[in-house]
Amino acid sequence: MKRVIAWNTLEVLAYRTSSPDFPVNAIPPAAKASMHMRFVVGTHASRLRDVLRAHLATQGFGDIEVSEPVVMAATRLDPDNAWVRFALASIERNTGKAPTLLPNLGGSLPNDVFAEMLGLPTVWVPHSYPACQQHAPDEHLLAPVEREALQLMTGLFWDLGEQAAALPRRATR
Repeated sequence: MKRVIAWNTLEVLAYRTSSPDFPVNAIPPAAKASMHMRFVVGTHASRLRDVLRAHLATQGFGDIEVSEPVVMAATRLDPDNAWVRFALASIERNTGKAPTLLPNLGGSLPNDVFAEMLGLPTVWVPHSYPACQQHAPDEHLLAPVEREALQLMTGLFWDLGEQAAALPRRATR
C-alpha cells in the first residue's frame, strides 16, 4: 500500500518484442511497452511525458517514443477534515474496529473530478485485502470481507441519514 501513498510507482503492464509467434535468436529491432504510473499528490502529472523522455535521452535512449499519457490527478483530503472524522467514527461504531486511514489516493482513479473540479471532499472506503488480485483475471472477494463491507457501508449510509443536518455543507462559490 505504501506504493500508492508514499511515492510514485511505474509498472509495466504489458510488453511485446519482435514477433512472439516467430522468435529468432537476435536482439529485436522494435519493442512496445504499456505502462501505468500511480503517483502521489505534488507530482506534476502534466509534465510526466517530458520528464520520462528527458530521462530516457540521458540514458542513451533518445529514440524511444513516449505517447501522451492519460492522467487522473492524485488527490489528498486533510485527515483532520470533518468528513474524514465522521467516516472514521461511523466505521468504528458500526464494526467495532478502528479503521486505518490512508491520507492519499494515488492518481489512478478519476477522483480529481470531484475533489478538484467540483471542490467536494471525498472519502474512499475500499473493501479488499492484499491478496484479492484486484483487476486481475482471478480477482476475488472473500465472504467475510464482503459481510464486513456491507455492515460498515450500511452503517455509514445510516449515519449520514441520521446526522445529515449536522454535517458540513459545501461552500457556495
